[in-house]
Amino acid sequence: MRYYVESYGCTMNHGEGGRLSEMMSAMGHTEAPSAESADIVVLNTCTVVDVTEKKMLRRMSELRGAGKEVVVTGCMAKVQAGRAMVRLPDPLVIPPDRYSEFPSEVMGRYGAGAAGAAPRPSNILPIAQGCLGDCSYCITKLARGRLSSYDPDDIVARFDSILGSGHNEVLVTAQDTGCYGRDIGTDLPSLLGRMLEREGDFRVRVGMMNPDSLAPVIDGLIDVMGDPRVYRFLHVPVQSGSDPVLKRMGRAYSVDEFLGLVGKARSRLPDVSISTDLISGFPGETDEDHRRSLWLVDALKADTVNITRFSPRPGTEAASMGGQVHGRISKDRSTELTEARNRVELDNNGRMAGWAGRALVTEEGKPGTMIARTGSYRPVVVASGPPVGSFVSVEVTGQGPGYLIGKVLDG
Repeated sequence: MRYYVESYGCTMNHGEGGRLSEMMSAMGHTEAPSAESADIVVLNTCTVVDVTEKKMLRRMSELRGAGKEVVVTGCMAKVQAGRAMVRLPDPLVIPPDRYSEFPSEVMGRYGAGAAGAAPRPSNILPIAQGCLGDCSYCITKLARGRLSSYDPDDIVARFDSILGSGHNEVLVTAQDTGCYGRDIGTDLPSLLGRMLEREGDFRVRVGMMNPDSLAPVIDGLIDVMGDPRVYRFLHVPVQSGSDPVLKRMGRAYSVDEFLGLVGKARSRLPDVSISTDLISGFPGETDEDHRRSLWLVDALKADTVNITRFSPRPGTEAASMGGQVHGRISKDRSTELTEARNRVELDNNGRMAGWAGRALVTEEGKPGTMIARTGSYRPVVVASGPPVGSFVSVEVTGQGPGYLIGKVLDG
């Protein structure tokens, strides 16, 4: 049968979608170019916020209307399986903690295929399931559970396989990469060090890590980032500029501690790119709390700030907290944060004018363009020409909202 894996949400989920695709092909099924041309659609779901959940439900209805066989995976398969059962006739529901059973479950329902050319491995490399946090708003915690780090030998073997397939960029990911290995007696810098024993001209991007998970490994991680094959990039979600809000969120750090980590990284890696996340309208958030978040955006001067309005998720503590913020107020605060973020990003990008250096072309952009990543993972939009996977010399000539504009230099 022909299959298509349709993944939503975080990098981790997309990486797991790649592995599910490999499993389908190993069973003899053939990968289709789209859901429309497939017999089986593996719907790899996300339910991190309400709007995403609704999108998943609409997609289930669309697939049902198209007469597709649907296998539901991802976070929704764990925490909201009943909703899938309502939308789909007798779906096969396989949550992340049962992915080891995916081949037997699919074989039991659909049997083996006649042939299936193995798809190229994804360049996304999951290193763990779950996390050590207890955030009061997080439904992903309910879906993924406590930290379960993968065996470093298996990860390095997978890393070698990705490089061997022709990829020269590997995205290391988990719910919280910073806490990798604490349950098995190792840590993230040690894992990355083993990867860097491999020869070759490649790039490694380390995914999101919470501030309290970064703190114990920051010195080792900065050392690893001294290797030019590791992007000098840190995605460290702060979530609020107010300590009282952070406490209600269940975040195990203060704003000052977060800023201290960023300051240490910048002192040793001056060109490090900082990405962070903020939630507006968390229960109990006051006008003063919101002003603290606005202050933080200006003080932090991050290259990327992802802003999300609070969305109560079923089964989480925050969903039933007192002091729920009215949607209109949350929206207004989100707008103010976005305006502040845009000003900071515009200023940061403006200071990159004239920068020239080596970058890796990682993906196609809008028609006629490609996106190349600097050593600090800053995106530079250049004219089409150099293929994905090629290293080029670029010069920054301008900027757009959230990205740089450049030209490829001869030679």
